[in-house]
Amino acid sequence: MNRLALLSRCACLLLALVLLPAQAARADDATPPSLIPLPAQLELQHGGFTVDAHTPVVLASHDDATKQTADYLIDLVARTRDLHLRVATDGKAAHAIMLQRDPHAPVAQAEGYALDVTPQGIRVTARDDAGLFHGAVTLYQLLTPDAKQGAVEVPALSIRDWPRFAWRGLMLDSARHFQSVAEVEKLIDQMAQLKLDVLHWHLTDDQGWRIEIKRYPELTKIGAWRTPPDAGHDGEPKRYGGFYTQAQIRAVVAYAAARHVTIVPELDMPGHAQAAVASYPQVGVTGRRPKVSVDSGVNPWLYNVDDPTFTFIDHVLDEVMALFPSTYIHVGGDEAIKDQWQASPAVQAKMRALGISNEDALQGWFIGRVGQYLDKHGRKLIGWDEILEGDNLPADATVMSWRGIDGAIKAALLGHDVVMSPAPDLYFDHVQGDLADEYSGRLGVESLKDVYGFRALPDVLNATQAKHVLGVQANVWTEHLPTMAHVEHAVFPRLDALSEVAWSPATTNDWPGFLARLPAQLARYRAQHVAYADSAFAVDIAADRNVALATDKATVTLSDQSGFGDIHYTLDGSTPSPASPRYDAPFNVSLPTTVRAASFAADGSALSAPRERVLDRAALLSLPGTALANCPGSDFRLRVQPMPDATSTQPVYAVNVFDTCQLFPPTLMDGIAAIHVDAVRLPRNFALAHEQKLVVSRPHRTPFGELVVHADRCDGPVLASMPLPDPAHAPRQFQLDAKLPAQAGEHSLCLIYTAPVDGPLYALGRVSLQARP
Repeated sequence: MNRLALLSRCACLLLALVLLPAQAARADDATPPSLIPLPAQLELQHGGFTVDAHTPVVLASHDDATKQTADYLIDLVARTRDLHLRVATDGKAAHAIMLQRDPHAPVAQAEGYALDVTPQGIRVTARDDAGLFHGAVTLYQLLTPDAKQGAVEVPALSIRDWPRFAWRGLMLDSARHFQSVAEVEKLIDQMAQLKLDVLHWHLTDDQGWRIEIKRYPELTKIGAWRTPPDAGHDGEPKRYGGFYTQAQIRAVVAYAAARHVTIVPELDMPGHAQAAVASYPQVGVTGRRPKVSVDSGVNPWLYNVDDPTFTFIDHVLDEVMALFPSTYIHVGGDEAIKDQWQASPAVQAKMRALGISNEDALQGWFIGRVGQYLDKHGRKLIGWDEILEGDNLPADATVMSWRGIDGAIKAALLGHDVVMSPAPDLYFDHVQGDLADEYSGRLGVESLKDVYGFRALPDVLNATQAKHVLGVQANVWTEHLPTMAHVEHAVFPRLDALSEVAWSPATTNDWPGFLARLPAQLARYRAQHVAYADSAFAVDIAADRNVALATDKATVTLSDQSGFGDIHYTLDGSTPSPASPRYDAPFNVSLPTTVRAASFAADGSALSAPRERVLDRAALLSLPGTALANCPGSDFRLRVQPMPDATSTQPVYAVNVFDTCQLFPPTLMDGIAAIHVDAVRLPRNFALAHEQKLVVSRPHRTPFGELVVHADRCDGPVLASMPLPDPAHAPRQFQLDAKLPAQAGEHSLCLIYTAPVDGPLYALGRVSLQARP
């Protein structure tokens, strides 16, 4: 029994007299509202109010912001529930929805609101425009409790709500891969529906400059475009890029403002500057003009530290500040390797003139110089936690902690405001599941439950220091997320979990309760064509491979990450439905068979798409490369697409850019005579900077390397060696075959590519063992 039901069934009369936290007193056994994020205070009461097409929306406040909020609510409900409301012209509040700005509204906190539903009508009141908008968003969720259309009965209730944190953010990286204005606006709209209020817009990096600067047109003429590896082949465009005109940026800023989302722009400096230096070499250190980078990772190009470079930066910031009214301007500051500064006599002379002893301190001076310029213009600098290096950081600068939480702790102890944005916890480019059909991204897995369980306030901070924590932010880096379909899959529904961390009181954190409210939110996503991931509910179909190979029988276990809902399965090839057998315990099957399974909510709605596993000898002896573990020694792992700018979501390949070595798990090898590999050649477009020395290089006997198969260990006996074809003439996807010597019992296989590390990267699409005829 959940806490809401328990409270309603006990005679807690005193609790019914006051508003309680969201898991609050209930007047009956009605289903609690499917609200995300959960309100600060919620009290369910008897009865309800039916909203239909005849229910008027009354504006008690006759101002543009209230009218704008009403229009937003009306449009959203019409699009998602086909319920068409109208603003009343007579202004009567009886049996109506009333929206009111009121300086004496019950909730005094900024962005807070009160929402009351009685049998006589619905009233939303707030002291500020943002609060009224948030109240309208909560009302929208009350009007869409399921996937039905038309009229809806809203339960009688009283809500008093306000945010836990002022900064409730999402970072979108448009530099590595470019999104259209419509796609950015769609993301902003979903943020607003979750009461998030900061879009951190990453607009410049080594791989592209995405913002028009009229004073420096080469930034978009040159810097916004790159020539991909293998341009024009296998679906890779001849030129990749794009940029936002200033008119487009003004439109996006206005679109966000209407939804009470502030856009904080980021222009990276002093590192991640290759696109800028490619456009204007004089602002770089060497004077040379590099190409706009096609390599993800850490590139070496830095801004110079001379006066003309700062004049350039100041002019760019002038135009940026004219476009973005945000208090904060993000200047990056991360991953600036100092090789070019160290090698430059002019930079070294500048350091001596300034009395600066090392390049890290020079970066601190650089960031401090930019921060002073922003201060003069009434703005505040925010940057990644490397900006703490040096002694020149403006006192009002804010630190975004990404290298874990240590940067946040250090900044708070020094009196700086901080935003919690640590990797890997809130890095949404990390995959959220590990099934074979998961999209591209970085490993390991950061699941929906992981995000929901994120603790925003470090325990080591006392109450005074904790006040420096402005809030939380997730980051969507797009090196390996080339389209908006990838971004939406990475963001949703993990953004729902983050919204509850950012908005709701910490005392309301309740994973089972969150899951119970999520199906209605997934229905809202479907109505708005948001391509959310079902990774938390996707069914993993497990069976002991070796027992099945030995006995032609298998015990099947079905599970998912969340443990929520019911799993239903079929064995006849049909699509699972709620009418199919429900999974309650492992079951036995005889080979061959095909198991299909999906998870469903209590109302019968699908939580996941069906997953399938074929159980026969051929399938048990064949595994995708994504299922093969790294060899011992390096846990770095990416899931990548065939090409960096692929517009499809499959296939996906697992790669370790430091060591192309993977393990085929222990397998019953009796009767195995050969190995077949579906292989793929990939661009080696990874800038590793000082970590390049960690890349393992192995000797090869043929011109282009081999795929070598070792028995049991990576230094075990060589069972097979398959030469790789000439990359200049072979197709990107190719097959390798070899005979294997007879082995008895269970053995692992270690598969190692020995291709030269200055050439292409190779991955395993699928590895199949073949039995003797």
